[in-house]
Amino acid sequence: MDLIRQAMLDAIGPSGASKFPVVQLRVSYANDIQDLWYLRGDLMAILANLYGEALARVQLTQISEMFKGLLPSGLSSRPSPLGNS
Repeated sequence: MDLIRQAMLDAIGPSGASKFPVVQLRVSYANDIQDLWYLRGDLMAILANLYGEALARVQLTQISEMFKGLLPSGLSSRPSPLGNS
C-alpha cells in the first residue's frame, strides 16, 4: 500500500500539492487500499489539469496496475467501452 501511496504522491508532485492540497492530504492519510483506489478519480483530475489528459491517462494506468491482486473482486478496472482513442 505504501508503494501505491508514494506513486500517487509522486504523480501529484510539488505543483499539484500546492494547487490541490486537500487531495494530497487525502492520499497521504488514506486508511486502506480501497481509499487509495477511490482517490484515483481525484488524481486523474489533478494530472489532467497539470499535464493534459493523455499523459494523465498514461500515469493513472501505471498506478492502477499496482492495485492488481490487492482489491476485493468487485473493485477493479474494467476496459473502457470508449476504447483507447
